[in-house]
Amino acid sequence: MAGKKQFDVERVLDAAMTQFWRAGYADTSIDDLSRVTGLNRSSLYSSFGGKDALFLRCLDRYAARYGDRYDAALSGAAPDPVAVVRAFFDVTLARIADPDVPDGCLIAQSVMAVPTLTPDVAAHAVGALGRQRHRVGSALRASGMPASVAETFALQVAAVNQSLAVMSRGGASTADLESVVAVSVEGLAHAVAE
Repeated sequence: MAGKKQFDVERVLDAAMTQFWRAGYADTSIDDLSRVTGLNRSSLYSSFGGKDALFLRCLDRYAARYGDRYDAALSGAAPDPVAVVRAFFDVTLARIADPDVPDGCLIAQSVMAVPTLTPDVAAHAVGALGRQRHRVGSALRASGMPASVAETFALQVAAVNQSLAVMSRGGASTADLESVVAVSVEGLAHAVAE
């Protein structure tokens, strides 16, 4: 039937997302995307609108997939700010430990590549990073933490979270990553106790 897609859009988006995640935006070509998705260049352009549009869909897909996991973990930890931060980092550590996905974080990689991105794509990447911070801040406020304190800790948690992604990309051990998380959680526990 003319005009009907003859491929699995979800599979194509996952393959493209993994390629962008593994190689980064700048080092992923349309030919790379064609190779990993099995679609020719014209199909990629006609179905997804080109590299930028496909990247934005992949970034949104990544943010939604892991955002849902963060939201589920944070909702169960709401009454305790220390549990909020621990739950957030548990999701990050689980993603890093997953052998089926590339090391690092697509959002972190994208933000680090802002100088090479078009303004629209750069703004989208920065917005995704901001949503991580907002997610943590909202959960900390819901736990009863004063808004200004929650925002300070949300900034710190978001910064550590991105550092974990960079460290994992650089080959840091699970033990090292867990140590970084433990220091952050202990620091918050100490601050809350005072």
